[in-house]
Amino acid sequence: MTILFLFLVLFVLMFIGVPIAIALGLSGSLTIMLFSPDSVRSLAIKLFETSEHYTLLAIPFFLLAGAFMTTGGVARRLIDFANACVGHIRGGLAIGAVLACMLFAALSGSSPATVAAVGSIAIAGMVRSGYPQAFGAGIVCNAGTLGILIPPSVVMVVYAAATETSVGKLFMAGVMPGILLGLILMVAIYIIAVKKNLPALPRASFREWLAAARRAIWGLLLMVIILGGIYSGMFTPTEAAAVAAVYAAFVALFVYKDMRLREAPKVLLESGKLSIMLMFIIANAMLFAHVLTTEQIPQTITAWVMEMGLTPWSFLLVVNLVLLVAGAFMEPSAIILILAPILFPIAVKLGIDPVHLGIVMVVNMEIGLITPPVGLNLFVTSAVTGMPVGRVIHAAMPWLLMLLGFLLIITYVPAISLGLPDWLGMS
Repeated sequence: MTILFLFLVLFVLMFIGVPIAIALGLSGSLTIMLFSPDSVRSLAIKLFETSEHYTLLAIPFFLLAGAFMTTGGVARRLIDFANACVGHIRGGLAIGAVLACMLFAALSGSSPATVAAVGSIAIAGMVRSGYPQAFGAGIVCNAGTLGILIPPSVVMVVYAAATETSVGKLFMAGVMPGILLGLILMVAIYIIAVKKNLPALPRASFREWLAAARRAIWGLLLMVIILGGIYSGMFTPTEAAAVAAVYAAFVALFVYKDMRLREAPKVLLESGKLSIMLMFIIANAMLFAHVLTTEQIPQTITAWVMEMGLTPWSFLLVVNLVLLVAGAFMEPSAIILILAPILFPIAVKLGIDPVHLGIVMVVNMEIGLITPPVGLNLFVTSAVTGMPVGRVIHAAMPWLLMLLGFLLIITYVPAISLGLPDWLGMS
């Protein structure tokens, strides 16, 4: 009865257009008031407890680092470096855009930020060189999803907080799938470019390549600082996020000097607004997850699943179907916080590695970002290019099919996700 009421209220509120954060908070609150012996005072306590979760402190810092990197012209230098590396290949500008998305993803931790930063420069460059605008928009819209798969990733931090999984291990587990997806997109672009005879840039000389690398080096160093610092034990992921934010501000203000000091408060304010919005969703989702836990809903659902005799193979298939549907309508962090506490105990019982489950969930969230009606990357791409959302959806769909194939590979070949953490000896 409690399970039915909780989810019924949630879906009714979402259906009538109530914002996701309010819907989560209201459904959780009403369930506690009507069915739980808990005091109503526990609602306020639970909301404030969210801000004390040490792992979640990484989120505002990564968002701030991404804001400085986006505003500070780092994306332009990364695109120049990517073009110097692969621009001479047939379809090189499009391949360079994917490479730039991969590099920027390793700095920002956010998919929409990656689309906005790379798309605003790369798509216009492709159109000037003779590429169809829809082709460029479809590529960047999909490649931008790497923002939450290649570490650091805000969504991975949320999953780690919800399941008490190691953030460092999740970050390392995202490296190989992120590189693999980038390579798949590049190969597909090359095949299309050869068939359609798309243009290529002149081959960059070694001196030109070196000059582009030198200009981009300060941005590239950030990923070394984040991942190197975490793996070497120099600092935790949360401390790495704080270091990244300070470093990004230093590079934007004093090294590249693309920003003036008086512009810094505006960047702080914008990233602060984004952090508050995200943390408000997380706080209400945590309250919802608290109701799930206190009412022992995950344990009940686990028992049902075990009685049904689902194998790990069939369970992961069900997980993908549920997440693909949820991803089309909800924000990734909210989905993770609602469903991870339910799916996590079942996966553990079936012998599925929690880190592998985390990567599967993140890839599903990637697909959700480019799935209508609520795919955030679609709207960001539309804003960047000036194309109607309908045309962006049409441009992104062929690449979306590729992402679905990639999801099957990641789901059923866990070695891709777990190989690097195991090789590095991360327990």
